[in-house]
Amino acid sequence: MDLFDFAEQQAQQTERERYDELCRIINRNNELYYAKAQPEITDAEYDALYRELEQIEASHPDFVTPSSPTQRVGNDLTEGFRKITHPRPMLSIDDIFEHKPDKGETDAELIEFYTRLSSALGQTEPQVVIEPKIDGCAVTLMYRDGKLEYAATRGDGRTGDDITANISTIAAIPQQLPAGAPSVLEVRGEVYMPAADFDKLNEQRDAAGLPAFANPRNATAGSIKLLDTAEVATRPLAFLAHGLGMYEGAPLHTAEDFTQLLKDMGIPCNSPIIRAEGIEAVRQAVKDIDTLRRSLGYGTDGAVIKVADFARRESLGTTARAPRWAAAFKYLPEQKETILRAITIQVGRTGVLTPVAELEPVQLSGTTVSRATLHNQDEIERKDIRIGDTVLVEKSGEIIPSIVHVNKDKRPANAAPYSLFEAVGGVCPSCGEPISQEDGQVAWRCTNFTCTAQAAMRTTYFCKREALDVENLGGTVAEALVKNGYISTPLDLFKLSVEQLGALNLGTDDEVRRFGEKNATKALEALNRARALPLDRWLTAFGISSIGVTTSREVATYHRDLQQLAHSEYLSTLIRLEEDVNLYNTLNPKSRGNKGADKEALELQRRELKAAMEQQAEPYEKRGFLSLLPDGNNKLKLSNPLGSVSTRKLQAWFDSGAGQQVMSTLNELGINPISASYSETATASNGPLAGLTFVLTGALSRPRPEFERMITEAGGKATGSVTKKTSYLVAGEGGGSKRDKAVKLNVPIIDEETLLTLLKGEQA
Repeated sequence: MDLFDFAEQQAQQTERERYDELCRIINRNNELYYAKAQPEITDAEYDALYRELEQIEASHPDFVTPSSPTQRVGNDLTEGFRKITHPRPMLSIDDIFEHKPDKGETDAELIEFYTRLSSALGQTEPQVVIEPKIDGCAVTLMYRDGKLEYAATRGDGRTGDDITANISTIAAIPQQLPAGAPSVLEVRGEVYMPAADFDKLNEQRDAAGLPAFANPRNATAGSIKLLDTAEVATRPLAFLAHGLGMYEGAPLHTAEDFTQLLKDMGIPCNSPIIRAEGIEAVRQAVKDIDTLRRSLGYGTDGAVIKVADFARRESLGTTARAPRWAAAFKYLPEQKETILRAITIQVGRTGVLTPVAELEPVQLSGTTVSRATLHNQDEIERKDIRIGDTVLVEKSGEIIPSIVHVNKDKRPANAAPYSLFEAVGGVCPSCGEPISQEDGQVAWRCTNFTCTAQAAMRTTYFCKREALDVENLGGTVAEALVKNGYISTPLDLFKLSVEQLGALNLGTDDEVRRFGEKNATKALEALNRARALPLDRWLTAFGISSIGVTTSREVATYHRDLQQLAHSEYLSTLIRLEEDVNLYNTLNPKSRGNKGADKEALELQRRELKAAMEQQAEPYEKRGFLSLLPDGNNKLKLSNPLGSVSTRKLQAWFDSGAGQQVMSTLNELGINPISASYSETATASNGPLAGLTFVLTGALSRPRPEFERMITEAGGKATGSVTKKTSYLVAGEGGGSKRDKAVKLNVPIIDEETLLTLLKGEQA
């Protein structure tokens, strides 16, 4: 081997290592994107990695194996769903990319693709159709004799997850086709979420204390894989068909024939679809789609080009992962530099504080952009964004302006790191109450129940069925009440008259639409009934961070009424004991941190501290409200049935100015909700499930909150995770990790029929 041979071998080894690294990175991100709907990188970053992998494989075809990401379809198979084998493989589609002007023709790859088609088909100007590339989740619908037999995800291309129940919640998808339907019709398309509906969904999640979805595609992917169909029905999903799978019916010769069939069958289909012949017509159609897609109201990131004639499609065939007769042209987002002049803070309807970049106005994608969302403090820190910076701005998905990165070469010398907390002085700009960050969440939020910026959303939440169940006063009505100055907090609802509420205009000044006296009377009657609802329903209505329906029921078990809870010695004792237990455990003479310390002095401190804790705990231990137990390792453990976080959140809320204002208003209204489950022993000792703890998992016939309520009312507890103390795991279809853990811990696994038997007080 000479020096040149050795150098070539070393270069090949280096390229091979990069290839293996790319395969690992892409496979990991495929799993995050398809199976978990939690991508860590942008589509553009993924595309760059994938293109680099393709280039290495082109230079080294011997590297390629069947397991390469270029040879496989992304896998979205999920545990808990029945599997369906596709009668025809459900393939992906190859991407071709738009390039920046400084790299020659921006659509050079489009020209190359059309040239390949021409050569393969032996035609100078083959006819193609061009349509928007929807940024959604691929699914297939199988109709037999006009009836929807099943719906499935793409899965690994050959086997998909059965999501029929979830897809059936999408009203636009027909369950039964009209007369004349083909005997077999497999329609392939995309489930997606309209942009406006996606924004509303994130607002609702914020209100419920849940993390917001990153984008509509993630929200869609997560929604169609939920095991609770009732929850899926609350998600604003939509569907558009764009492809044909298995088919037995009258001959279909062209893409237009297929589109007409879809319309005749009442199946929503992709639009617009442009037929083009010749490269110049194709290039123009791709440009036209780029313009038209911005008005569609849902995410698109390219244009799909397909051979129009079905027979010619068959002649071209497919590769292992994609058809040779189609490609997706991925548009390059328009980007421009501008100056970030200031950062303002918006308080959303759910209390989230969102930093907004105030920009030097710049023309982008046909509109003037002067503002861009910065999302949260973490995003600002990650991109190191500072006031005065020169920033590169683009429209993400051609809808939302965002900052791509900072040009640090142009950064002013006095530009300082930005802190949202310091910028607002630690308080909400709307109401002046302290802001906080939830554990595991990046957003700063105001949790003040009386914050005027949140009045509409909090009123909607206040009136939800599981809260105070006030008919007709959520959503649009709540917004109109706030807009017209009728209320500034949810409790103002109790001060409304029939005349005021009946005259409320839900329309515009030009098109007046009154709420009406009949609706007003029903709403006020419901409010009057709400006065007598139990403590747990009111706690849910307050929307306190970390205090949901289940926790509210648990809290109510330990408190007689709202007044007692507002001044709860029990909560204070739990917090003091938790602090004392931590101190007691740190004083352990056997701890590494106490090496060399006076062991006798430590033991004396521990004995005195333990005696004080036992004295504090005794009255509550007798009533079953807590447990102070040794953990077998010379340490103590406090068993807090409410949980440490919930305990502290509750006390902080009642101690806050907002909480005190709520209590003052309720006193004026003469409202003091009473617990329906409080007892000296903390559990419904006469209930059939007294002393039992249940965990629910898998697909059940009813919403989980309904089962949790039934368990609680029967004296049992419904928790979220399986432990040694779990009495039963109630498992529907699926169950996944919870089922595995129950088996490992020898926790009995029962079905919902057995649970219903136990609820009746009968032996399982």
